[in-house]
Amino acid sequence: MQDSRERFLKVYADIPLNVREEIILVLDEKPITWNAAYIEIKNNTSNAAKILEILVNLGII
Repeated sequence: MQDSRERFLKVYADIPLNVREEIILVLDEKPITWNAAYIEIKNNTSNAAKILEILVNLGII
């Protein structure tokens, strides 16, 4: 998970501010934006691993 976390943070840093408000995935029927994913991953919440797994499977990170 650490490797995908680092990749996410690098990708997130390069994303323009206005794009960070766009939805990148749906988790448990809730839309997740780049900003929401960043907060979850930064705080290592229970959803962080799920979000990272989905982003890796989608080829986003």
